[in-house]
Amino acid sequence: MTVAKFNLEGHEDRSGRSGRFGLLRSFGSLERAAYNRRVQAGAFWRTVVADEANLLDEVVRVLEARVPFCLIGGQAVNAYVEPLVSLDLDVVVAAADVASLLAALPPSVQVETFQHSVNLSRAGSDLRIQLQTDPRYESFISRASRRSVLGMDLPVAAPEDVFQGKIWSVTDPTRRPSKRQKDLADIARLTEKYPYLAARVPDEVRRHLM
Repeated sequence: MTVAKFNLEGHEDRSGRSGRFGLLRSFGSLERAAYNRRVQAGAFWRTVVADEANLLDEVVRVLEARVPFCLIGGQAVNAYVEPLVSLDLDVVVAAADVASLLAALPPSVQVETFQHSVNLSRAGSDLRIQLQTDPRYESFISRASRRSVLGMDLPVAAPEDVFQGKIWSVTDPTRRPSKRQKDLADIARLTEKYPYLAARVPDEVRRHLM
């Protein structure tokens, strides 16, 4: 009995090689294409943001090695809708993990500590990284999934959690007006992509979206 072998694209493999080899070869091609896209996205982002000091790479390396985390804020919104350039990177970490994380960062990373957040910066980078330690966000980490952001494969909060974080931000009375306008734009972007979220917009916020 002759058994036809097919590759990943559904075409018969007449090369004499095993079907498994054909599948692996096709998967390799797809993975290479995805890798190239991530490299290009990362290079573009570094050019726009001017992260010559590689703050992003340094912080992500420590995060991945040390603590559970996930992205929220505008970069998380970018993971689900058409991306916009932002100089901010908001990361949820458990408050109990902050000390271990900061201890692993090099001295060149500047640290500013606040009640429910820690800001990280570095000379030579326009990137602003905020570690969010407000306990309201901590459960987001367990529901996160890995997505492509800034040319990297990173854990991103679920759309519903990203949306809830934006609602908390926009209704924060201490929030700067310019930041609040960005939050409103992000809420609009999310509700356009996920219409079911529109029902969760509080009336006080909905009035500003009209």
